Amino acid sequence: MNRSIKSIVAVIFCVFSTLTHAQPVPQTLTELPDKPLAPAFSLHDLDGKTHQLSDYLGKPVIVNFWATWCPPCREEMPSMQRAWNLIQDEAVMLAINVGENEDKVFPFLGLYPVDFPILFDSDSSVLKAWPVQGLPTTFVVDPQGRIVYRAIGGRNWDNAEILQKIMALLQKP
Repeated sequence: MNRSIKSIVAVIFCVFSTLTHAQPVPQTLTELPDKPLAPAFSLHDLDGKTHQLSDYLGKPVIVNFWATWCPPCREEMPSMQRAWNLIQDEAVMLAINVGENEDKVFPFLGLYPVDFPILFDSDSSVLKAWPVQGLPTTFVVDPQGRIVYRAIGGRNWDNAEILQKIMALLQKP
């Protein structure tokens, strides 16, 4: 799917999510039975530090694709910070901003402050490599680098059941 079509699909998904927001979002993660290897990436954060997915082998990694213009993305950001406060010693959370730059994201973080890494996929190349179905889409990668769970749409990331599934990955080979 080319970049413009993927962008249109993301916007439609975000609008649909906003219009149907009266319905509570299920607090579930979809298990991926084939557990594909997570596509590698190398992205910079707000400080210019480079993060590679391979840097985090050995820990569960939450990889969230988002944008500032996406209402469900904005809504889930505080719960991601609360979850990060609970799991940061055992797991990693990476929020990959799609198609925007530091000038757009920095003011957003004044409204939704977080202290986990915000990474920049300005050309959407990482978005294209992952099976993203709209924004937000979040993946949970196991310590061996395989995608084990997916969540399409916003979640309350500090939900006990979600965190329990993520932390259980520490015990699985």
